[in-house]
Amino acid sequence: SLIRRANTQGDFATVLRRGDETAGNILIVALEKGANPRLFERFPALDGPAIWSQIPSQTIDKYSNISEYCARRSGSDPDLWILELDVAFQQRLDGLLELDA
Repeated sequence: SLIRRANTQGDFATVLRRGDETAGNILIVALEKGANPRLFERFPALDGPAIWSQIPSQTIDKYSNISEYCARRSGSDPDLWILELDVAFQQRLDGLLELDA
């Protein structure tokens, strides 16, 4: 549904890696107009819906570091989904993540 909502708004969204339909966690590579890459991961919460957390920028200061990080996470979590979202502006990304929490 996250991809569908992004595409409906005119943004780009795609699946980079498919995980398990029911057990897979989600990692998002987020771009704003093709630049400023950031990573977000959804983590389960103990007392409510899952929450999105941004991976610290020191970990992914270059796009090549994002690929390496995704490969490491995929290796440790075979159920992991990896999505890429390229949005027109930050507020759209914030809205997408809030709706999906």
